[in-house]
Amino acid sequence: MTPDSDHCTRRRLLRTGAVTVLGVAGTGVGAAQNETADSGDANPSGQADDGESPYTETYRNTIDSVVLVSVSGAGGGPGGGLGSGFVIDDQHIVTNNHVVQGASEGGIEIQFSNEEWRTASIVGTDVYSDLAVLSVEDMPDVADGLSLSESEPAIGQTVLAIGNPLGLDASVSHGIVSGTDRSLPSPTGFSIPAAIQTDAPINPGNSGGPLVGLEGDVLGVVFAGAGQTIGFAISALLANRVVPALIEDGTYEHAYMGVGVRPVGPEIAAEIGLDEPVGVLVVEVVPDGPADGVLEPSTRGRPTGGDVIVAIDGEAIPNQPALSSYLALETSPGDTIEIEIVRDGEPQTVELTLEARPDAERPPAPIPGGPGERPPSTEP
Repeated sequence: MTPDSDHCTRRRLLRTGAVTVLGVAGTGVGAAQNETADSGDANPSGQADDGESPYTETYRNTIDSVVLVSVSGAGGGPGGGLGSGFVIDDQHIVTNNHVVQGASEGGIEIQFSNEEWRTASIVGTDVYSDLAVLSVEDMPDVADGLSLSESEPAIGQTVLAIGNPLGLDASVSHGIVSGTDRSLPSPTGFSIPAAIQTDAPINPGNSGGPLVGLEGDVLGVVFAGAGQTIGFAISALLANRVVPALIEDGTYEHAYMGVGVRPVGPEIAAEIGLDEPVGVLVVEVVPDGPADGVLEPSTRGRPTGGDVIVAIDGEAIPNQPALSSYLALETSPGDTIEIEIVRDGEPQTVELTLEARPDAERPPAPIPGGPGERPPSTEP
């Protein structure tokens, strides 16, 4: 995906206590939301007596750490545009890989809330998680590091998306966590696992900014490539694994099984003798991959002879997103895992040693064009 391409405008920060700072981004049809949460029958709007919304304090406590990322492409080619990012310490900024991909040398400029500019360099990128870490010398004092959450958010939890949607600087939209453990399209043919779904309005320009809880902790890194009527973020749980490796090594190695899988529906479950349609059917095993000789694929796309993965290391695997999330969040290359399978109607346990994911075999596909999955999808 090319970086978010919005015109760069100057920041319009709301700093006086009497003003509600809900600069809510519009949805894909241009509708704005200015909702507030209930805080009891005496004040159903959720607003304080001074007119501030319940989200004002969270905005104030985080906005100085949220930045605008302006990118110039090499030779005036692809790579120009802007997105968002957020400071995590006195040197580093997290954003999306697709925001800075294709940037020319010295072509990444960062604007802070006090309107100071800095030139940033790329420390590391990971196309599989769509995360990137930038380095800035002489970080402005106004920008404190935000913390990545170490726990999964609750469904229904209130969240704020802070960034620069459609070039509207320092904007905030709000919503709830609509779902977790989602799979997002990636430019590689592998999905991005463990993602967060939200109904907070998200648009191009939001990419790379934080999705925060009301306590100000970062629950995810906003991903604006999947559409404007439903929002997603790369989970902080995944970022907590990837970001430190990018800072230390510039790269991150993902665990890899080397299988293609598909869901087990009622018809497949009946054919292979499962009591319930649960787990994932192995329909492809990559030659010379970790699963070669360990797992058996179905015959010519039919369930006959194919292994059904139902658990890993005692953790139930009810579907494909659960498999992807477990591998991404709980394992590393070199780990040996115990896989509970059903083979020819009989439960068995096999061991498999994971490897590092190989380089993508095909050119990246644009993120907005669709999930870009290989049918069947190849798991990490």
